[in-house]
Amino acid sequence: MAGFSNYFVVEFIGAVFALICAAYIYLKYVAYKYWSWKNIDFAKPVVPLGNLWPVVSVSTSIGELFRDIYLEFRKSRVVGVYMFHKPALVVNDPDVIRFILTKQFANFHDRGVYCNEKVDPLSGHLFSIPGAKWKFLRTKFSPTFTSSKMKQMFFTVQECSEKMVEFVSPLAKNRELIEVKDLVARFSTDVIASVAFGVQCNSIENPNAEFRSYGRKVFRPKPWINIVGLLAPSLLNVFSISSVDADVEKFFLSAFMETVEYRTANKVARKDFLDLIIQLMNKGYIENDDKKLSQLSEFDSQKITALEGAAQAFVFWLAGFETSSSTVTNCLYELALHQDIQDKVAEEANRVLGESGGMSYNGVKEMRYLYKVVSETLRKYPAVPILNRECTAEIDLPETGLHVEKGTAIIVPVYGLHNDPEIYPDPEKFDPERFTEENIAGRHPYAYLPFGEGPRNCIGMRFGLVQTQVALASLLSKYRFMPGPDFKVPMVLDRGNVGVSPAGGMTLRIELR
Repeated sequence: MAGFSNYFVVEFIGAVFALICAAYIYLKYVAYKYWSWKNIDFAKPVVPLGNLWPVVSVSTSIGELFRDIYLEFRKSRVVGVYMFHKPALVVNDPDVIRFILTKQFANFHDRGVYCNEKVDPLSGHLFSIPGAKWKFLRTKFSPTFTSSKMKQMFFTVQECSEKMVEFVSPLAKNRELIEVKDLVARFSTDVIASVAFGVQCNSIENPNAEFRSYGRKVFRPKPWINIVGLLAPSLLNVFSISSVDADVEKFFLSAFMETVEYRTANKVARKDFLDLIIQLMNKGYIENDDKKLSQLSEFDSQKITALEGAAQAFVFWLAGFETSSSTVTNCLYELALHQDIQDKVAEEANRVLGESGGMSYNGVKEMRYLYKVVSETLRKYPAVPILNRECTAEIDLPETGLHVEKGTAIIVPVYGLHNDPEIYPDPEKFDPERFTEENIAGRHPYAYLPFGEGPRNCIGMRFGLVQTQVALASLLSKYRFMPGPDFKVPMVLDRGNVGVSPAGGMTLRIELR
């Protein structure tokens, strides 16, 4: 009997070894020949991860990987890469990028990232959802980010910024060290929790507030999930793996549903993002003084479901929280290094605040130098370092000689474009003057893509910018930031997350102006 068992063990090991050998041969001599057969330049892959080993081993970030591929092959309009076993196309040329993102959007309307509403209902949001449902939700939610709606939500941003300024006052009086990344994350948490979930969590005063705790959990480094969800989502779908932990999903769904039920039962109306979601759930449209009931179409009356509403609140929280907090943190890092630029921002902020009688939506728009500084921060440290698209209908790419097949993953290397010395001379230098009207006009419009472009650009771009600018203007008008004792130049990046942000926080010294 023992001999019989040993025989089967040997047979099993032999079969596994044969499968591994077959897989290796297939990948090396078939799958990884795809771009050679297409006569396209490509980055050399390694079996079985393709070009992803540096990210999987956390020796580099996703943004850095594609930045380096871009810089190595920037003379090529397109570059082939391999995401595990699948070929993908990195698009370097701004004209081809415009063709994909805008001109021929119909052939590239999906991101091709992870979305599985059955396993992970919170994944069914505007960032990831494909096809007709994306178009339906995008059309429904576009009116939520008009100037008038932004002004209605501005009070919440202003109120949270005042609490942040008050909180750091005693620290500034004593010239203490402050963990900027955590402080700004708590500010962003308070803004988004209030605007998107109707919850006053006060994490500025209470760092252990529930929303802040779950925020840390959502954004803790998850290299494998991040890589697979962005670049090989089919693997998550095959194994029915959720990108969101079960307790996180339960918390956000409960927070959303409970507030919706309370507001509905008590007829509570607040001029915030959640109120607009409730309107879409109850009526199918957002009230607009310019549109009469008699003008409403059949599409207007189509309502969204509660789960669809919860998913949009969740992605609004994700995007508004992470992008704004990382951008403010990265900006303060650069301003601590460049005190002359910091002084110019402070002078402008105090002048405008004095003329406006305090913080206001229109006043923030008048802070043009601050806008340049934020733009240069997003140039050097883009919150979203790559853009994903998927070819949804085969097409020829102009000036490349390439026929792109349906299902091909497309990657736009934003971090690479933003660090191209031929587009941005001396790219490591922090220079807000790159964003004068003259310099902007002299560059290709698709060489600067912090919020994407085309019909699938970031719908909450303006809200994110306002939130970022208010935080910076509020802090810099009263306080000066200087390097702390563990300040590192250049910045050491967190390679476990998708965005471009400092590893291990950002400690700066703060003092009164």
